[in-house]
Amino acid sequence: MSALRTTRMLLRASVMTSMQYRADFFFDLVYSAAELAWTLVPMLVVFGARPTIAGWSLDEALLVTAWFTFAKGVLEGIVTPSLVSTIEQIRRGTFDFVLLKPVDAQLYGTLGKLQLPSAVDLVAAVTIALVALHRLHHHPTPTQLATAALLTLCSLCILYALNVLALCVAFFVARIDNLAYLLASVFDAARWPSSVFRGGMRVFLTFVVPLGIMTTYPPLALLGRLSTRAVLLAVGAAIVALVGSRLAWVRSIAAYRSGGG
Repeated sequence: MSALRTTRMLLRASVMTSMQYRADFFFDLVYSAAELAWTLVPMLVVFGARPTIAGWSLDEALLVTAWFTFAKGVLEGIVTPSLVSTIEQIRRGTFDFVLLKPVDAQLYGTLGKLQLPSAVDLVAAVTIALVALHRLHHHPTPTQLATAALLTLCSLCILYALNVLALCVAFFVARIDNLAYLLASVFDAARWPSSVFRGGMRVFLTFVVPLGIMTTYPPLALLGRLSTRAVLLAVGAAIVALVGSRLAWVRSIAAYRSGGG
């Protein structure tokens, strides 16, 4: 079974499961919308006190917020629910049944659960980006749009790889319940442009957890302010992250001891 077909089937099953509980779905939708509104508050407060921060105006920074919101929707809609569920399966020994399925265990373990209300973030991200571009009176060229789309794909690949690496830890450590929420907490820093940070924090958020590539590079590309070298760096980082996470997954599966073993 192809990876694309497997992914489509998993997402379809998750959507059907989410829609079974209509009341929960409605309240989760309201919560997601309220959380999204609160995401904009710090940005508006800070830029209300000064016109620019680290060379970014409010409207330019809103583009970063748009990409942060998009990636956050993916994180909370697919990554975190799947991560938490699979960690629990590994702990209880029920991950054996996943390994017996005629699908790639990595895809099943990382894309097996979906929180549909997080789709609000995806719609909001597009809306914020369009409003920001309108306020900037900037009309991206086809090349800028294509580059931003490529970098968005790179950011999702890196985010997915981080999810896989976190999941690999579960094969060796018995209890890592808070690991998924730690990733979400670290990722929260990505709502700000990477140039805002200084010193060790900037190094950490560039080379250890490349949040800048995830949420700052695509807006810079859209504005025509990103060099070709930076684009190649992002593509290379995404490839390395995917390959490294796959190798780590294969090694972790080889070391896995089932609930019966």
